[in-house]
Amino acid sequence: MIMKTTIKYISFGLASVMALSACSDSFLEDKKNYDNVTAEVYNHIEGANARLNDLYGWCLPQVADLSTGTNYLSVSIGNNDIAGGSTEEYSGFTDFTNPQIALSSMSGTNGVPDYFMGAHNNIQNSVYGRIRNINDFIKGVTNSTLSDENKNIMLGQAYFFRAWCYYNLVKWYGGVPIVTEVLEPVKDNYTPRSTTKACIEFICNDLDQSAKLLADKTMNGGWTGSDWGRVTTGTALALKGRVLLMWCSPLFNRKNDENRWKTAYTQMKQELESIKACGYGLYTSGSNVNGSDFAKQFLSNGINPEAVFVALYNNIVADGSDIQRNNSWERAIRPKNTGGSGKTASLSLIELFPMADGKMPDLSGLPALETGSRTYANTYSKLARSQYAYDESAPFMNRDPRFYRTFAFPGFRWAYQGDPTQADANNPSYDGGKNYVLWNYVWYVDKNDQGNIESGNSYAADNLLTNKAGIYVRKKSDDLDVNGSPLYNYDPIASQHFYSGAPLIELRYAEVLLNLAEVACGAGQVEEALGYMNQVRKRAGVPDWTTADFIGDQQAACMSAILYERQIEFAYEGKRFDDMRRWMLFDGGTLTEPQADADAEQQTLPASWKVTGWGGNTCTWLGFTPWNGQRRERVEFRTADQFGVGGTTFNSDPLVNAGVARPDGVDFSQADINTQLTTLKTWYNTNLVTSYKLGDSRDSQKNALYNAFRPKYYFLGLSQGAQSHNPELPQTIGWADYNNSGANGTFDPLAE
Repeated sequence: MIMKTTIKYISFGLASVMALSACSDSFLEDKKNYDNVTAEVYNHIEGANARLNDLYGWCLPQVADLSTGTNYLSVSIGNNDIAGGSTEEYSGFTDFTNPQIALSSMSGTNGVPDYFMGAHNNIQNSVYGRIRNINDFIKGVTNSTLSDENKNIMLGQAYFFRAWCYYNLVKWYGGVPIVTEVLEPVKDNYTPRSTTKACIEFICNDLDQSAKLLADKTMNGGWTGSDWGRVTTGTALALKGRVLLMWCSPLFNRKNDENRWKTAYTQMKQELESIKACGYGLYTSGSNVNGSDFAKQFLSNGINPEAVFVALYNNIVADGSDIQRNNSWERAIRPKNTGGSGKTASLSLIELFPMADGKMPDLSGLPALETGSRTYANTYSKLARSQYAYDESAPFMNRDPRFYRTFAFPGFRWAYQGDPTQADANNPSYDGGKNYVLWNYVWYVDKNDQGNIESGNSYAADNLLTNKAGIYVRKKSDDLDVNGSPLYNYDPIASQHFYSGAPLIELRYAEVLLNLAEVACGAGQVEEALGYMNQVRKRAGVPDWTTADFIGDQQAACMSAILYERQIEFAYEGKRFDDMRRWMLFDGGTLTEPQADADAEQQTLPASWKVTGWGGNTCTWLGFTPWNGQRRERVEFRTADQFGVGGTTFNSDPLVNAGVARPDGVDFSQADINTQLTTLKTWYNTNLVTSYKLGDSRDSQKNALYNAFRPKYYFLGLSQGAQSHNPELPQTIGWADYNNSGANGTFDPLAE
């Protein structure tokens, strides 16, 4: 493999022997530069620790979009990016689902995302550059004069991060080059692509090694003090569980080899106790109210049992230094009149979300939208429907407690700590945010626009105006009613008000349980799978699933229930797209190429790639409506016709000008919310109209367009840039080979 020669090591600073870069401000205060380090640095605990912290700084997940730009190496964390925007969570086509544009491996225009190398001129921003640094660290520490105890602690963390880097490669590409040496960046140091199976085994071996080396230090409750947040034996075994689950899934297991499921189940069940010994478990406070524990698990700035793999942040306000490390999620989801920008939830997930009994609502009686029927209404057909009726005029009635911690509607309290009036005098203060209520209903300035699904000529209440969302994403919010000591600093003058130190949890204990539930189900242990899944549901405050809730084949229905549970529990955490790829939910694995435009590279996919397990179609087996051919729309609540139209300014709200009194905001910290929600519903029915808006685009003739994830996207091809820098590496089957005049790729990710 050819690597560029630009090598730059940057340390985020030094503190105690094991201080983590994001754990405390003191870690970041003494910045030192470690360009051109030599092996001698590893003989000193301070130098070795600085290099280890450097690995954390480069390899930890980031609060950023998964994109092809600067932050291309970030995992998806719930934004409307190329991954999240390809699921039910948001609307609007992405590069993966756009029916009018096909991705290409032959040019930069509509080019396939490059998660293989990325920034070719900066070794730190290259995937294999990071792996090279990890290999350098492993070699340096292994050959150093440090004590065996210190070596074990440091190497255990390094092996984890090498596995983490390879996992993020393999999930996109299948087999990739396995590099374990510090190779010089010369052409002769070429490493071929290994099989996917060899890569999975390599990752699991690294994670086993990590778990073993860290056992003495972390299996007595985990890290404490300023070291909390470092990886542990439990972190390594939890990631191993995710890797084993991926290997069992239809993406890599087209024949449904039962031995994979049984092997994963046996290993993951045995290793659960080791994960728990590191202090991990479901976050509970003992006073869960309307899903408050579910909300608060993201807001613990101390030792948090839920956070199995976590990136820590600080709330330092921008001061020109390089120690600021903010979590930007809070400012991204908060409404504009509080100093945020807001994220718009799609109608699809709002309607798919469970009712209060934990079951999907019956959507079959809802009328068709202007762009077509709600095709997702028929999905999860092997699961019993809820006893509660879905009310499209008030979708918030009788919902799963997680619903209220995931979305925000007009009339919901969403308290915070800060005064936005210093930034804009027209912003509502709500007692410095302490009694903030979201009022984001809209009015139009022209009656003709009210029924136009594409019209944006509307303005929202409380000075939101054109900076509004129909329904806001609320997930992972630092709600003052949940957390009385916010993790953010609020700067009313800055362009972005919230400077948050909330942690980013990449792998939660709930996922450990649901991963284990899935492999248990795949191994035929349906009752045991239900037990693990119901632990998660109990924390959420919803009733257990039982086999009486399953329709037809019990194993298929149980697996469907697990995937549904994951969709809800991990909504807006960046997990759904990976689940949809694993289970090939876009087309069921039938490999029927969607209609593509003329510039699509129509490469032949081998017959061996067809799904033969699960009856030949994972979607049919699960009772899931394939995502290809579906649409996502948006919804808003506008002022009723009798109030007429309004103007374009904050004081032209037709309801306010008509003297309509607003009810108190729904306070979810109160045990009884049904009365409050009923009052809000009555107010909606009197004053507002549910209005559906265009989500996914239409063509120039106003014909509806539909999601079209092409089968070859299940395994990405190497981009033109990656191929030109690695001319000896074979291209993936299904993608054109830039180094071979556009011929079909030859590397088979499914070959063993």
